[in-house]
Amino acid sequence: MKIHHLDAATMCPLARPWVNGDGSLFSRGLMVGHCLLVETERSGLVLVDTGFGVADMASPNARLGAAFTFVIGAAVGRTKPLKVQIEALGFRAEDVRHIIPTHLDVDHAGGLPDFPEAKVHVHAREKAAALSPTTFAERERYRPCHFAHGPDFVSYEAAGEAWKGFPAVRALEGLGDELLCVPMHGHTRGHWLVAVNAGPRWLLHCGDAYFHHGTLEPSGGPVPVGLRVFERNVAVDAKRVRENHARLRELSERGDPDLTMFSAHDPIELDRLRGARTESTS
Repeated sequence: MKIHHLDAATMCPLARPWVNGDGSLFSRGLMVGHCLLVETERSGLVLVDTGFGVADMASPNARLGAAFTFVIGAAVGRTKPLKVQIEALGFRAEDVRHIIPTHLDVDHAGGLPDFPEAKVHVHAREKAAALSPTTFAERERYRPCHFAHGPDFVSYEAAGEAWKGFPAVRALEGLGDELLCVPMHGHTRGHWLVAVNAGPRWLLHCGDAYFHHGTLEPSGGPVPVGLRVFERNVAVDAKRVRENHARLRELSERGDPDLTMFSAHDPIELDRLRGARTESTS
C-alpha cells in the first residue's frame, strides 16, 4: 500500500492572522484541502476526500458560490483538482474505485463528479443531510451540482466495534480492514474520521473535526481566533465539537506511537506528512 498526501482545495481566506496566526491583517491566509490517494492491491485506488473538482475550478462562483469563493478564497490558480494530480501520477480517473469523504461539504466533495464510477462511502446521516438539507446552512454547505451525476453511495449507520478508545468503528464494504470509519458528528450531521493502515502506524484523517494543530496541544491552544469563530459558527452542534476536541486532545497527549492524526485544512500538518514515509508493504 502506498499513500499520497495531496492538496486539492487550496484556500486563501481573508485576514491571515485570524487564520494562520501571523502576517498582515490585510493579507490572505492559507488553508489546504488535505486528501489521501491510497494505492491498494485488492481495491484499486481509494480517495479520502476529493477537494474541489475540475468543473469547480472552471466556474468557481457558479459551483462553489460567490460568497464562499470570495471570503474563503478558493484559490483557482493554485488548486490542482485530484483528477489532474492522479493523471500526473500515471493513473486514470477510472482507476479510482472507492471514495471515502469525511463529510460532503463543498470543499470535501467537489471532486465527486470527476470519478463517477467510484463507490462513495458515507455515513447515512451525512448522505441525508447532503441530498435533503433541512436548514439554510445545510443548503449553503452542500452543492447540488456535486451530486447531480448520481454518485454510487454506500451508506452506513453508527455500528461497529471499539478501536483506540472510539466506539462504533467499522470497516467499509469491499475494503477489508485496512480502512476504517470513525463516526465523530458535530461539524456536520454525519461527519466521520477515516483511519488508514499505513503499515507501521495508522493515519487518522480527522476531516473538519478540528482545523488547527494547536487544538491538539495541552489546554487546546493557541488557535487563531478566526478559525475558532468559523469552526463554532459552521458546526451543526458546537457543544459536540468542543467535546470532540477534548477527546482528540486526550488521544494526542497519550502519545500513541502507532497513530498519526491530522486535519483536512492545516498546511503545517500537510507539510509534515509529505516529508514522512507513508508506504506499507502490507
